[in-house]
Amino acid sequence: MEFEGKIVVITGGVHGIGKAIADAFLQEGATVCIIDREENPFFIGDIGDKEVLEAFAKKVIDTYGRVDYLINNAMISMGGLNACGYGAFDYTLRVGVIAPYYLTKLFNSYFTLGGAIVNISSSRDRMSQPNTESDTAAKGDLSSLTHALAVSLGGRVRVNSISPGWIDTAYTVYDGADATQHPVKRVGNPMDVANMVLFLCSEKAGFITGENICIDGGMTRQMIYHDDNGWILDE
Repeated sequence: MEFEGKIVVITGGVHGIGKAIADAFLQEGATVCIIDREENPFFIGDIGDKEVLEAFAKKVIDTYGRVDYLINNAMISMGGLNACGYGAFDYTLRVGVIAPYYLTKLFNSYFTLGGAIVNISSSRDRMSQPNTESDTAAKGDLSSLTHALAVSLGGRVRVNSISPGWIDTAYTVYDGADATQHPVKRVGNPMDVANMVLFLCSEKAGFITGENICIDGGMTRQMIYHDDNGWILDE
C-alpha cells in the first residue's frame, strides 16, 4: 500500500467529506491526525483560532516529527449580504483561508520531500447563489492560495485543490431532476472527492501541482437556456 506509514493531517475530519478522506487513508495504512471541533481521537479545537493551530501543529510534530500530506478540508459558511456581518465574514476567512495558509507555514520545515497538500475548495470559486458571499470568497481565495503555495513549495511539496459541486454527505441516491441535471446523471458523494485526494497525494500525480480540479458531475460545464434539455424558465 502506497500510503503505509504516511502521516496525514486532515482538518474537519469527523464528518462528511473529511471523514471519507480520513477513512480512505486509514484503509491504505496511513496514520491520520485530525483536528475538528467535535470529538475525535487526535485533537479537538477550532482552526479559526491561531493558538489552537499552533498547539495542534506542535502535537503533530512532537508525536510524529514530520508531515507527508496536509488536507485542508474544514470550512464554514456564514451566509452573505443578507445576514453575514464583519465578524462572521472575518471568521469564515480565518477558517477557510488563513488556517490552510498558517498550517502550511507551521509544517513548512517538516514536510517530507515529495509530500503533498490538497485544499478542498468548492465550485463556488467560479459560480454563486445569492447571499453566499462569505464561503464563496473563502473558496475563491483558497483556490488562488493553492497555486501560490505550489510555486513557493516547488520541488519539495506539490499543492493542488479540489472544487466539489453537489456532494451529498449522507450518500443519498437521487433520481429525477436532481440527478438528471448533472451531465453524469447522478449527485456526488464524499468518495468522489476522497478518491481524488488519494490520487493527488500519490506518485501517479507526481507531475501535477498548482491545479484546481472541479468534481461536480459536469454541472459547471453545462450551458443552460430556456426550453433546452428540459430546463424551463418559470417567470
